[in-house]
Amino acid sequence: MKRAILSDIHGNLEALEAVLEDISNKDDIDKIYCLGDVIGYGPNPRECLDLVRNFDLCILGNHDQAALFDPEGFSHGAEQAIFWTRNQLEANPDKDAKVSERWEYLCHLPRTHLEGDFMFVHGSARNPLNEYVFPEDVHNPKKLEKIFALVPKYCFQGHTHVPGVFVDGGKFKSPVQLVGQRYEFTPEKIMVNVGSVGQPRDGDPRSSYLILEDDSLEFCRVQYDVQKTVDKIFATDELNDSQGHRLLDGK
Repeated sequence: MKRAILSDIHGNLEALEAVLEDISNKDDIDKIYCLGDVIGYGPNPRECLDLVRNFDLCILGNHDQAALFDPEGFSHGAEQAIFWTRNQLEANPDKDAKVSERWEYLCHLPRTHLEGDFMFVHGSARNPLNEYVFPEDVHNPKKLEKIFALVPKYCFQGHTHVPGVFVDGGKFKSPVQLVGQRYEFTPEKIMVNVGSVGQPRDGDPRSSYLILEDDSLEFCRVQYDVQKTVDKIFATDELNDSQGHRLLDGK
């Protein structure tokens, strides 16, 4: 089976459409999975939700949950964006039947999905919704040891927006180290961060996703019309301009 796995779209329609076009040009992609945070930050939450609803799997992200309930632990800008996003999802100017369908879809998103040795979460195996696992956590072996103890064999996650592979035992490999090659699975357990479609934070403004096939994976980067998304953010008073600036820098 060949699966495209993406995460953290964050209401960025231009990025999502570019990634989906890239996926459509790949050979024999059987399924598309999303690891959460379809909405939040970006200017097109409704359109992104409508596209993701056609995917084979979507996991609940912390921003998705925050739209359903009150956000907790969010920065002022992120909180403001969530309340604006909620208003966008509740708005029904054309008596759109999709309004209730979108809410229903969000309400039923799972926090964890298991397929044999493969686990899919938003944050981590220990805290599927909220725990961040950053590359620098290789210097916190106790944290990684406790998380890896809950990983069946392979765990795919997002949340940090920083792509890469954690290998049980304390190693981290970034996509830069893997460029031009497939990452072949070894006997060790691994945690794989797929990066972000709509708000990359690894210094590369291109969207990130990966292709999982049998016992290997490949990271993909896709250019999109960043300025178009930025202009939409700047034109929306309720969205902080900093969310646009960071898209330009990939941070």
